Amino acid sequence: MSKGNQKSTKQEPGNEKPVRKPRVVSKPIQSEVIELPAAPPQPSNDTMEVHHHPQLDHNPKPWKEYLLEGFMIFIAVMMGFIAENIRESIDNNEHARQLTLQLVHDLKADTAQLNYIWRNETQIIKYNDTLLSLLQQPLEKTDTRQIQKLAANSHSMWPFHPSPGGMGAIKNELHLKQFSNSDIISYFSRYERHIELLHTTQDITLQYQRTYLDPFVTQHFTPANMIAAFSNSSMPNAQMRELTQRDIDQFAADMVLIRLISKEMVTDNRLLMDDAVSMLHYVTKQYHLED
Repeated sequence: MSKGNQKSTKQEPGNEKPVRKPRVVSKPIQSEVIELPAAPPQPSNDTMEVHHHPQLDHNPKPWKEYLLEGFMIFIAVMMGFIAENIRESIDNNEHARQLTLQLVHDLKADTAQLNYIWRNETQIIKYNDTLLSLLQQPLEKTDTRQIQKLAANSHSMWPFHPSPGGMGAIKNELHLKQFSNSDIISYFSRYERHIELLHTTQDITLQYQRTYLDPFVTQHFTPANMIAAFSNSSMPNAQMRELTQRDIDQFAADMVLIRLISKEMVTDNRLLMDDAVSMLHYVTKQYHLED
């Protein structure tokens, strides 16, 4: 074939045919699967293995070892018991010390109060004696100004109020051996008995003042003189209202009773004072307290 007849394999520009590219098909991405190890097979009842503990030989201990162990346990229990008793004893001793210190404080306050009352009651007895002596004179010779002053001074009383704090607290703790093995309860009994006696005397004194002194004062004192006499100021005059010899004699007899009960007040005061001092010395010595 001649060259002219041969078809040219070249394409002219502008007449090229598009070349198809090969089609790529994308495959779906498969997720990676992680396989877990299979669980071990459970043994059946027929194939279950039985593990037996090894047989250990327990040889009996000698009897001396048992005895020693029991003795050690006994010693431990006894030591604990002794330690508890020691601790309780220390606590009780401290508690008893605090209570007795309070009692000493109360007794010192009582003795100071009793001494103060005793001085004033002794002075009242002197007023009673002087007044009783004036009332023995005839009315025309009697110093009525002095009678009014002494009658007002005799119209006095100093009651005693004990301090019951420490004594009452100890009474509630008498189960403590520090108190149950002592004589403190006997001191309490005597002290309280004389307090009751003194209070009885105080009641009688108050009754005598209302029965004998008050009527004489209200019937025969002038109001101005009464105010002055009971305020310890100077009386305006010596005037007395409707006073007769019979009134003077009756008041003298009444003053005998008043003087007796005043002396009884002083006597009971000294009895109680002796009790307080004795108990104070006993408690201080018995419980080793400082003075």
